Amino acid sequence: MSTIDQGIRAFVPYLTRVPCLIKLYKQKLMHEQAMALLKHMLVELNNRMKEQEVIVFFKENPDIIKVAVKEGIIEFVVEGLTKFRSLLWHQLPDERMIEMAIAERNEMIVSLICDIGDEVGYKIDLVSTTDDHKNTILHYAAKLAPSAQLNLISGVDLQMQREVQWFKGVESIMRENDRYKRNEKGDTARYVFAHEHKDLLKKGEDWMKDTSGSCMIVAALIATVAFAAAFTVPGGNINDSNNTMNGTPVFLGETSFTLFVVADALALFTSITSVLMFLAIYTSRYAELDFLKSLPQKLIIGFATLFISMAAILVAFGAPLFIVVGGRFPSAPIPIALFTPFPILLFAWLQLPLFYEMVRPTYWGDILPNHRYILPTVKRNNMKNKV
Repeated sequence: MSTIDQGIRAFVPYLTRVPCLIKLYKQKLMHEQAMALLKHMLVELNNRMKEQEVIVFFKENPDIIKVAVKEGIIEFVVEGLTKFRSLLWHQLPDERMIEMAIAERNEMIVSLICDIGDEVGYKIDLVSTTDDHKNTILHYAAKLAPSAQLNLISGVDLQMQREVQWFKGVESIMRENDRYKRNEKGDTARYVFAHEHKDLLKKGEDWMKDTSGSCMIVAALIATVAFAAAFTVPGGNINDSNNTMNGTPVFLGETSFTLFVVADALALFTSITSVLMFLAIYTSRYAELDFLKSLPQKLIIGFATLFISMAAILVAFGAPLFIVVGGRFPSAPIPIALFTPFPILLFAWLQLPLFYEMVRPTYWGDILPNHRYILPTVKRNNMKNKV
């Protein structure tokens, strides 16, 4: 044992006296004990039963696997599939594990099952198998997610986006001809998706229209104020017909005036951009796939430009205020500098969490990106030769 390890071990008893660390230590200890118990149970199950008996056991007690998948107990699934790989192919009793995981929207377990499928070389067969009602795994992805999973996502628009991402992600790991299979009712997965999500789609449309309408009014007000301020410059213009500078602003050479001009122009341009983005959202067709990229990207651009326009219009207010009162009150920049950022910080504090929740899934929210189906090289070469 190294000197560093001995030092760490000697320091551990002192760390466990800290209240918050005691709680973490107990949770970690319980986790390790539960894992040890789980491994022992599975070993005993493997020693006492034959493979077919194990499958019958899990079919007669389906809640064991269902609860593990539903609650995302990845350790149980890993240990279970390590001991009993054949569980992947059997219905327990009505659904296979991959179908349970997709229905519960558990990406980690689906990815784990796909990894095991890659290891044994039967992933394509695994994702192509249908259930007793001829439903593919894409039919399970087309169903509405459980309310417990939907409620983890804030905003019905983001919920709809996540549902579309799941459908497209599961679709990407399947062969082309498997994506259009019909179940025993004659329904394709796309039809099931549209039917199951029609209420969520309507709620998402209403939320988008209400949000874009409110933000569009704010952006239009900022654009109006910025446009008017451009022609009513602080200090006015030189009014002397004999002066070559007639008609130019009085404070043209001042740094504060330059700051005012730049901020006012920025506020005008960004607010108009924001209005256009929210107008595009308001007049969108609101199809299911629009919630994947089109609508979220427009909303992100609209929010970003609205935030910039609000910050710019406040700067455009503070700069001329300093020009007007700065000469008489030398300490005027202090309160101006203190109070001008306050509305910006308040807006950021209120809206940045929502902004982050929109940006993250829109640009980094792909489902199962490492398991997409790729047409075999031989087939692709044959297709090229035919062309």
